[in-house]
Amino acid sequence: MADGGTWRDAQLTFFHEQPVFSPSQRFAVLGDLWLSNPGPLRDRLAIPPVPDAQLVAHLWERWGVDVLGLLEGMFALAVWDRERQELYLARDRAGGRTLYYTTGGSLRWIAPRLPLLSSYHSHELDLVALRDYLCCAFVPGVRTLWRHVRELRPGSFLTLPDDAFGVYYQFQADVQNADRPLAWHGDRVRSLLEGVVGEYLPKGEPVGAYLSGGLDSSAVTALAAQLHDKSVHTYSIHFGAEFPNELEFSSLVARHCGTQHHILEITPQQMWEQLPATMAHLDDPIGDPLTVPNFLLGNLARSQVHVILNGEGGDPCFGGPKNQPMLLKQLYHTMTNSQLLGDYLTSFKKCANDLSLLLKPDIWTGVKDEPSVFAADLFASGEYLNRLMMLNIKFKGADHILTKVNNLNWLPTRAAGLEGRSPLFDGRIVELSLEIPPAYKLAGAVEKAVLKEAVADLLPEERKLFTVLKVA
Repeated sequence: MADGGTWRDAQLTFFHEQPVFSPSQRFAVLGDLWLSNPGPLRDRLAIPPVPDAQLVAHLWERWGVDVLGLLEGMFALAVWDRERQELYLARDRAGGRTLYYTTGGSLRWIAPRLPLLSSYHSHELDLVALRDYLCCAFVPGVRTLWRHVRELRPGSFLTLPDDAFGVYYQFQADVQNADRPLAWHGDRVRSLLEGVVGEYLPKGEPVGAYLSGGLDSSAVTALAAQLHDKSVHTYSIHFGAEFPNELEFSSLVARHCGTQHHILEITPQQMWEQLPATMAHLDDPIGDPLTVPNFLLGNLARSQVHVILNGEGGDPCFGGPKNQPMLLKQLYHTMTNSQLLGDYLTSFKKCANDLSLLLKPDIWTGVKDEPSVFAADLFASGEYLNRLMMLNIKFKGADHILTKVNNLNWLPTRAAGLEGRSPLFDGRIVELSLEIPPAYKLAGAVEKAVLKEAVADLLPEERKLFTVLKVA
């Protein structure tokens, strides 16, 4: 860490753990990480099984920062080069783990969770981040609600003390094999899904899965039940008999897959009582009505499993229904380029149209013309649906969905907590989704067409309505 402009051999701690060292003792590595591909990485080094952090230390000594492109899974890493007195911070390419750092003062503080930094920065609000939160109900991009704290972006690294940023991976839309039929693309998705879900299953112990009964969670549950050699526990929620629910569908899938199914009823009173505890588990706030239910369901699952899968990622990667309003506006030419950003922010259905009323006049004047983190992708070239998907993957995925999955299950030690894993947000799945022609994602009124094709045979007969497709 920097102290008065000088650097020393840092004493690093991360989740109350001590760093591990590379064979030469030059590199110290620690972090919050889970690798899904340790076997192939060990084979490259010809070493026996070691903990993930130790494996990264071995790899870093051989390839340095280039090793980041070889890692699959979720990680927020700190690597200290004792010889060059440099600290590298790195985050996985999809954003499954978070990493924050302070930007002011002679000392730089780094942590995997924002609350851990609360004693080490001013509590001055970042007003642009506040503007963005009111528009989206999450804070997108590098900003946090604190002016002097920033979040490292997925697929990037930061070198200190030089404050040099690098990008080791960036998702790009790259449509391939557009002449191939839907079934061919579905087969590719299915093959990769089986491999990824297989890697995400914990060895030698039961696994959990959140099961709503929708396509995404049903597909992940069915693959887990098919591939895992231990019991699979599934978890669903409802809010009382007087409210609509999907228990019929989730129970149907659970029976079909032979899981041990658990249903949690959550009352409005519980929602209110558990709101403070839930918010304490988040970094920047997330205005998602399912945040408290997710927290309560995680508490139930924690008593039975250590790893729980979810279906998050199906919508952003494969063209879910939330893209349809923007696509309809474009189709019927009711949207011009000058209106594009405003229409996108309005699609979140939050407070974008009311900011001038919600913020004091001097604050609104100061933030209204600050650039939006969404602008570059919105105004990029390429297929319009892919541009919308890229926004959802880069921002809603990393700053809302995956952050919530990670943080609601967080405890000071992962061994005592519950680790959420999102197979549909695996970097390889995201990459493949961006190669699939847009017509096979949102095909007319049929959303996620290629995913439905990929998992059709996994679903119970009564749910085959998922897979009724007519795609040109």
